[in-house]
Amino acid sequence: MAGGNTRKKSPGATSPFLGKLHCLWQDKHLVLFKTEYTLLVVSILWFLEIGINVWVIRKVPYTEIDWKAYMDEVEGVINGTYDYTQLKGDTGPLVYPAGFVYIFSALYYITSQGVNIRLGQYIFAAFYLITLLLVFRLYLRTKKVPPYVFFFVCCASYRIHSIFVLRLFNDPVAMMLLFAAINLFIDEYWWLGCGIYSLAVSVKMNVLLFAPGLLFLLLSEFGLIKTIPKLSLCAGIQILLGLPFLLENPVGYVSRAFDLGRQFMFKWTVNWRFLPEWLFLNRQFHLLLLAAHLLTLLLFTLRRWKRPGESIFDLIKEPSKRKVPLQKTSVDHILSFILIVLILFTSNFIGMCFSRSLHYQFYVWYFHTLPYLLWSGGVKKLAHLLRVLILGLIELSWNTYPSTSSSSAALHVCHLIILLCLWLAPPVSVVPTDTQKKDKHQ
Repeated sequence: MAGGNTRKKSPGATSPFLGKLHCLWQDKHLVLFKTEYTLLVVSILWFLEIGINVWVIRKVPYTEIDWKAYMDEVEGVINGTYDYTQLKGDTGPLVYPAGFVYIFSALYYITSQGVNIRLGQYIFAAFYLITLLLVFRLYLRTKKVPPYVFFFVCCASYRIHSIFVLRLFNDPVAMMLLFAAINLFIDEYWWLGCGIYSLAVSVKMNVLLFAPGLLFLLLSEFGLIKTIPKLSLCAGIQILLGLPFLLENPVGYVSRAFDLGRQFMFKWTVNWRFLPEWLFLNRQFHLLLLAAHLLTLLLFTLRRWKRPGESIFDLIKEPSKRKVPLQKTSVDHILSFILIVLILFTSNFIGMCFSRSLHYQFYVWYFHTLPYLLWSGGVKKLAHLLRVLILGLIELSWNTYPSTSSSSAALHVCHLIILLCLWLAPPVSVVPTDTQKKDKHQ
């Protein structure tokens, strides 16, 4: 019979796409919790962010803070002034390195001498979306954070959207370049990564907070002799970018662009509001914070970052000549970029904890790293809900304007909890990842 030749498709004959949809439907209640669905979730959120940014630009009034000052500063350079001590805007003198001048000079021309602010907002929205792509890629590669957390990394933060598309600060530009550099580091493009990192520093000096972690990673990966050329590249880029200003007034350029002793105003502080103003401005207090910063970095270097059985002095040797030579197995490679991200994020976070002052736009310096740090901690009892609560308290502290004693104290408590969790976490090199567990059974 004709009907006798009809064959039924076996269950295994379905297409791979339909198979994935079937698995997705079965796991729909776990999509927000299983790391294998990170790509799906962040893709949806990224496209959602396009609409959110357009809505914010069109519906929320732009607030002028530093954009006009930026334009005045770069206009001075465009008009031929290369003495940094003579460059200023309506909020004060130019205090950013030369990379800032070149990037914002380009924006000066693109936005019709800074007048077309709406176009500038859309450009910064593009910077925001690029930054998200770079951040999401780091989280996707390391698989440390459940997908539902990425809602808090982008859509839920009013302050971050404000910093990017309503204020047009230079901080987002520096962080976009920084995340690009970290992506290059985990892909083992160390030379190019160091170059992009130096460009980020040339936009704003806060990126130097990542420098202790980067130095440790370079020494771990290459030893002292092969690290020196990469550090020379970073320094050479700074010199090359600053050359027109260095030739005009070298002392003026260095003292203005890399002023480590700049005094901050008490009325803008987010983290030290509970202190009396005289103590906030006291130089002895600043030195105490610097000492605590350096000591914490040293402790993390000696106890958390270096591999077990390895002396700190082994870092200056070539990797092949160390007591515990570096391995290049697939598992070690996975651990390598987990460690790269963790060390760099921790280095920056320690700097934030002991900062002399944090202003509202500084939130972007570590906002995108906070979930990674929280989910890398070593306290098992720090449940998902408590981690989200800490993220919420930090967001609330940064959105309290003006800051209060309670909001700044809450910020420090959250910082302390994260720092303690990072300290209690076992070294990454001895923690089995999900991939490690799979490899052991294959």
